[in-house]
Amino acid sequence: MARSRDHDPDLFTSPEGAQDTAEAPLAERMRPQEFADFVGQDEIVGPNCPLRKAIEADRLSSVIFWGPPGSGKTTLAHLIARHTKARFVPFSAVTSGVPELRVIIKGAEQCRASNGQRTILFVDEIHRFNKAQQDAFLPHVERGTVILLGATTENPSFEIISPLLSRSLVVVLKPLTDEALGEIVNRALTDVEHGLGKWKARFLPDARQRLISFGNGDARALLTSLEFVVTQAPAGSDGARVIDEAMLEAALGKKALRYDKTGEEHYNVISAYIKSLRDSDANGALYWLARMLDAGEDPKFIARRMVIFASEDIGNADPLALLMATSVAQAVQFVGLPEAQINLAQGTTYLASRPKDNASYVGLVEALKDAKAHGNLAVPLHLRNAATSLMRDLGYGMDYRYVHDDPRARTEQTHLPPALKDRRYYRPKPTG
Repeated sequence: MARSRDHDPDLFTSPEGAQDTAEAPLAERMRPQEFADFVGQDEIVGPNCPLRKAIEADRLSSVIFWGPPGSGKTTLAHLIARHTKARFVPFSAVTSGVPELRVIIKGAEQCRASNGQRTILFVDEIHRFNKAQQDAFLPHVERGTVILLGATTENPSFEIISPLLSRSLVVVLKPLTDEALGEIVNRALTDVEHGLGKWKARFLPDARQRLISFGNGDARALLTSLEFVVTQAPAGSDGARVIDEAMLEAALGKKALRYDKTGEEHYNVISAYIKSLRDSDANGALYWLARMLDAGEDPKFIARRMVIFASEDIGNADPLALLMATSVAQAVQFVGLPEAQINLAQGTTYLASRPKDNASYVGLVEALKDAKAHGNLAVPLHLRNAATSLMRDLGYGMDYRYVHDDPRARTEQTHLPPALKDRRYYRPKPTG
């Protein structure tokens, strides 16, 4: 189905006309033109999936595409543009703002009034708009002046205002699997017209797998790396380019793992680390520790979480855990990277291997709940300090039993307000 967009320039064509595809990066040249070529997201755009049916039937409503870089968000927008009769207008949060939005909305209103044509507004990196700017979209989405198509790498729950979310379908794209990336590599290496077929390149198996690992679920990064490696590889006497691991590493160097120290992946990885410690899985904990260190995470942040974990999840099952964690934190400060990695690894394996008991933490949570629910309950008179004669006359400290004089006081003397006398907050496990 052809699309009609009134010749508006967009991210798919240059303002002067059709983009010179021969000069475009490989990732752009290999962008799928049909769903049959779009790999790795079958769960959301497979042949019988509701989203694909809505796109092909040109009945799309407002959608937010959320996924990591190179997972296919812009490609989906490209496919929607090819399948819709609506006026398709791209809008980048990086280069545009509310004034440009007003112009687009005016055009959308005119199209709707003159010929009933809808307008799909594609907002790339919508999370870059602040909450006040996002409010500017709301009335136009609500009235149906535009169908909002947003793309974001950030969690919409935190970055998109609730009214927009409630009026949009959130579609989650996952990082591409190695299998999907392998298909993309094969297609790029064999496509003579748009890909690298004319270069006659062939990867040895280990080098091919290493290249896919470099991609790290990101098709754009994979194709960018692939193009650079192939074009830099020396040709043999027959014109073919055979690429091994040494050539690959020489061309690409070390590839940084995807890890945003201020974004969601930061919280995902530290969560996986803590849960591995809690489940006493030292292997898992060491892997997530390595991921954080390799990505440049602040070691003091990791050490602080270890100190918290020692009291929250191990507690009195092994009181030495807190001592170990604080020692690791001190060592990190004193030694610094890279050697402090060894201290973090020792602390990680120790915390993972110790018995777990969160009774102290749970007891505190329950006590805080009672403190808030019951307000300022009076301190029982026998527990009050009789600092003056007046206080003694008022009964402060009366009937208090000094445990060193009366050992029974430890179990028989109440220490809670009467309203809470039967509460039991601390319930330790029979460990440690």
